[in-house]
Amino acid sequence: MNHPYPSSAFSRLAKWIAHATGHPLAFTGALLIIVGWALVGPIFGYSDTWQLVINTGTTIVTFLMVFLIQNTQNRDSAAVQLKLDELIRAVSGAHNALLDVEELTESDLDHLRNRYEDLALRAREDLRRGVADTGSPDVPGL
Repeated sequence: MNHPYPSSAFSRLAKWIAHATGHPLAFTGALLIIVGWALVGPIFGYSDTWQLVINTGTTIVTFLMVFLIQNTQNRDSAAVQLKLDELIRAVSGAHNALLDVEELTESDLDHLRNRYEDLALRAREDLRRGVADTGSPDVPGL
C-alpha cells in the first residue's frame, strides 16, 4: 500500500479530470464557450451547422464525462466502504458480521435491514418511556 495515486493511467486521468472539471474555472470556461457560441450565432445566421457544433460538442463531453465520473465514484465508494469496515472492526460492540456487507445478496440485505429497523423501533419506544437509547444492544441473528 505504497502508492498514494490510483494505479492505472485511466484512473489517474479520471481523477485529474474530475477534479479539474469540478473547479470554478472549468464552469467559467464552459460558460464562456456557450456565450461565445451564442455571440457568433448571428454571423452564421443561426444555421444548422452553428447549432450542430454546440450539440455535438456537448454530447461528446457528456458521454465521456459519464465514464470518468463513474470511475471516480467507484473508487470513492470503495474507499468509503473500507473506512466503514475499519470502523466496524475497531469499535467494541460493533458486529463484525457487517464487514463487507455491501457484497451480500439483496435478500440478505433486506433481512439485515429488517433487524435494524426493529432495533430502531425498540429504541424509539424506549425513548418514549424515558429509557436511554445508548449502548450496543444485541441485534438478533448477528
